[in-house]
Amino acid sequence: MKITDISLTRMRLPLEPAFNAAWDPNPRTEFTATLVTVTTDEGVTGYGSGDTMDGFDAYKHIFVGTNPMEILNQVKRIETINFHGGRYWPLEAALWDIIGKVANLPVATLFGGSSPKLPAYASFGELKAPKQRAEAAVAAKKVGFKAAKIRISRDDLETGIEAVKQTRKAVGDDFQIMVDMNQMWRMSGDIEPALTLAKVHSVAERLHEQGVLWIEEPLPQVDIEGIKRVRSQVGIQIAGGEMVRSMPELAHLIEQDTFDIYQPDVVLAVGMLRARQVAEAAAIKHRGFTPHSWTNGLGVLANLHVSAGVGGGPYFEFPFDPPGWTIERRDFFLKPLMIDSEGYLHVPQAPGLGAEIDFDAVKKYTV
Repeated sequence: MKITDISLTRMRLPLEPAFNAAWDPNPRTEFTATLVTVTTDEGVTGYGSGDTMDGFDAYKHIFVGTNPMEILNQVKRIETINFHGGRYWPLEAALWDIIGKVANLPVATLFGGSSPKLPAYASFGELKAPKQRAEAAVAAKKVGFKAAKIRISRDDLETGIEAVKQTRKAVGDDFQIMVDMNQMWRMSGDIEPALTLAKVHSVAERLHEQGVLWIEEPLPQVDIEGIKRVRSQVGIQIAGGEMVRSMPELAHLIEQDTFDIYQPDVVLAVGMLRARQVAEAAAIKHRGFTPHSWTNGLGVLANLHVSAGVGGGPYFEFPFDPPGWTIERRDFFLKPLMIDSEGYLHVPQAPGLGAEIDFDAVKKYTV
């Protein structure tokens, strides 16, 4: 089998109202996505998405004519251009889609088949006033979620902590709360200083009092000792690593026992095969694996297959924050993914990734 073509379809979905992403200082008025389509000489087609794949056309020739089933070599090819170009891991997702279809198995089965479903947490993406955030958590609980993650801004910590307090009061003690401080990486142009270790330590103590399950990325990546100090002195779990871009960096974080939960995104950071290796290495230390999944629905699917395959947990990240971020918006070019009434996200049992692409929507939003 040989790859005959790799095509990129870029789409843009207007957002009304604007989405006030907690990690981005500029509210978003549109959502962009790129559908990667890999075709082969045997008629098997794979689909992937996640990163925008900007600049990939210059490297397409490296893959055309090669065997999509030789996945390790394909991952190595992506890694060689990752240094020079962008994050082209949606291509790997499309290749796994092909491999699963050839094997007539879900990709999660190929990755170990640990579980057909995972408990999901509602991953809130916007900055909201404490009362609004508490109301959103109550609404998520009614839908079936047993946990949610709240993002707090380093520019307004008191409002963020108050949002956690009001949420805890509103949802009770039988609902898990996580907090994301978004300090490990930055959006383009964000040059404001990170919070100090002393400030993070203080915030962690206050969040621990609210029964927060974990704090996500409270300090920059280089401050491994600071992260470990917060863990040991406060007694709260720390999660991180969602956008770490190389295996040597992730291996170092694991060797140093930096986090309780490792979160590399399979379509934005290190790919599916490497993420599995991270999960396996973390498991040796009895640490969790819960990949970041804030992309579109196809990116969520790729992360789900890896996580369900290796037995990730304790929860799977499920981007969900209506009305600003709805399932219909996130999954605008495929059949929407949603949890069941018990809060579980089920792995599609169709061969490959199981994505049901809405090609009418693709055509409508193509730019």
